[in-house]
Amino acid sequence: MILAMAGNAVGLGNFLRFPAQAIQNGGGAFIIPYLVCFLLMGIPLLYIEWSMGRFGGKFGQHSTPFILDAMGNKQTVWKYFGVFGIFTNIAVAAYYCYLESWTLSWAYHSILGDFNGMDQPGVQAFFNNYIGLGSAEPIIFWIFCLLLNTYILSRGLSGGVEIAAKVGMPLLILFGVFLAYKGYTTTAGVAGAINDGTVGLNFLWTPDLNSIWSPKVWLAAAGQIFFTLSVGMGTIHCYASYMKENEDVALNSMSAGWMNEFVEVVLGGAIVIPIAVGYLGIDRVKEMGSFAMGFITLPYLFSQWGDFLSRLSGFMWFILLFFAGITSSLAMGTPMMGFLKDNFKWGHNKSAWAFGACVLILGIPTVMSQNAFNEYDYWAGTVSLVVFALAEVVLFAWIFGMTKGWEEITRGADITVPTIFKPIIQYITPAFLLAVFIGSIPDIIKNISSETDVWGWIARATLILLFVIIALLVKQADNQLKTIK
Repeated sequence: MILAMAGNAVGLGNFLRFPAQAIQNGGGAFIIPYLVCFLLMGIPLLYIEWSMGRFGGKFGQHSTPFILDAMGNKQTVWKYFGVFGIFTNIAVAAYYCYLESWTLSWAYHSILGDFNGMDQPGVQAFFNNYIGLGSAEPIIFWIFCLLLNTYILSRGLSGGVEIAAKVGMPLLILFGVFLAYKGYTTTAGVAGAINDGTVGLNFLWTPDLNSIWSPKVWLAAAGQIFFTLSVGMGTIHCYASYMKENEDVALNSMSAGWMNEFVEVVLGGAIVIPIAVGYLGIDRVKEMGSFAMGFITLPYLFSQWGDFLSRLSGFMWFILLFFAGITSSLAMGTPMMGFLKDNFKWGHNKSAWAFGACVLILGIPTVMSQNAFNEYDYWAGTVSLVVFALAEVVLFAWIFGMTKGWEEITRGADITVPTIFKPIIQYITPAFLLAVFIGSIPDIIKNISSETDVWGWIARATLILLFVIIALLVKQADNQLKTIK
């Protein structure tokens, strides 16, 4: 379970988004707010979501609408806040699986040596042609990834997801350690490098106290914690709902959370940043986005290492990303499947293929347009996370009650949970989340009024329709439960 939970949290953001955020927000100036956000927001939300999931499992519920309903003293509003826990996973999976297919395709091209001999503009042109659907290859890899995800989900948690996590996570760490070693041992003047690998690491771990109080840096750090831990999504609730009533949630949640932090900060930071800074310098790297760094810059830099090592390193890098992606996308299928199985008595296989069909249909706009991709990522992968997390912490600490909540966290715990987290969960975490939400309102208004293309508008309409359909299904399931009672 810990490997599956860690696999849920360890995703593409650990290796693509985190290095880019750290570089663009001052390196060491980003790390301190990042760790503060982890302690004041990340760890409390992990405790909350694991214990909420286990609590809901006692009532035979494995998805957030009825988990939140059980904790909210049957107040209807919480059931509909729980809709976010299904909606977010389907919508994020719709574009995440397409990203996942890129990594598999790039691993294929790396092992063939297709990037060898290309300069960076050449790799850029290759990438632009690929996402511009210059051939049928992106569609083929995308369909393959969808089928693979759906097949593994159809095998169940123990027969599919657990096996994928047991294989994927150790290989991910093994490949990551090799690439981190290569990054650390980058030497100025060798194979075209202009800096030692330690220059990038020093930048990452040396705080710049002049910029540490910038609100922009703190908002970026808070957003990264959400993104990396997969909190505010509903997947943790679903996994934890299959635990026994007195199984430990305190140590398990910390094990999964800290494993994710190790992969992100230690491996993610030690691969991309030392290599990119070693060959390009800090100033040039600051100008790059996460996709540019991961899919365009690194294949070019790997090619400086000679034919064999460039093929091997490129393959390891993109397979590492693939394992990070698929262990996360598999988790995204479990809340919808749990909801359908619990409330409509669908079989496991049927529920898995229903999820696959939804992701296929919703994913079409993201394949056709970068604007649609951005719409999904912003509304489902950013705004929804904050709204749901704020709702669940208020429910847990103030409606369910902190006394009962603390009992849930500590019952059966194999570690002593520091009592300081009791006031943090009750006061600091909700205040922190409220500040993040209020701070993002101008950006939300800007995004609502921003122009987009036809596919962007289709994406917006699709997201609204998806939320409404899930809410109606929740209402129907609720009526059925009342009829049975």
